[in-house]
Amino acid sequence: MQEKGLLIVLSGPSGVGKGTVRKQIFSQPNNDFVYSISMTTRLPRKGEINGVDYFFKTREEFESLIEQGKLLEYAEFVGNYYGTPVDYVRETLDSGKDVFLEIEVKGARQVREKFPEGLFIFLMPPSLSELKNRIVTRGTETEDLINNRMLSAREEIEMMSLYDYVIENDYVEHACEKVKAIIIAEHCRRQRVEHRYIKVLEAE
Repeated sequence: MQEKGLLIVLSGPSGVGKGTVRKQIFSQPNNDFVYSISMTTRLPRKGEINGVDYFFKTREEFESLIEQGKLLEYAEFVGNYYGTPVDYVRETLDSGKDVFLEIEVKGARQVREKFPEGLFIFLMPPSLSELKNRIVTRGTETEDLINNRMLSAREEIEMMSLYDYVIENDYVEHACEKVKAIIIAEHCRRQRVEHRYIKVLEAE
């Protein structure tokens, strides 16, 4: 019987560096998990590619998918929708491959309700002032939007209790190593593997 893959959810406040950490992890060799690309209605940032960084949809297209129940999770954040295609995730997990989601906090809460057995990791900034500095440095946000993101960040950090692990993103390399170590440990959790090894007793 094919063992199901592990659903790995990396989340945290906007601007904390979720995308940077995820890209660093996936740039390294010997990754056994699949990145599930999110959908969004926001415009692509410079260098972002449709079907690689996000699936970029119009608001009408996105709302149609919501009505059809085709999203594992979705959220509206600072005027834009973000979501995860449900069929792709389920099929990949059933094939035995791990699925890596990089999503917003509100979306992660929805996934938690549908996949409580998943692995939920919260990426935390060293401080709120550092978080604001990272958002400002992007150079893609207006002052009003930056203030909105900071208000949202406070609310999102208060939802940390929904997660299994918390990692401070002080340096990207450190954060990546911690994420990978957690994934390895989670694959060895007794509840996940004991059914496999109980067969040793049955064979004697």
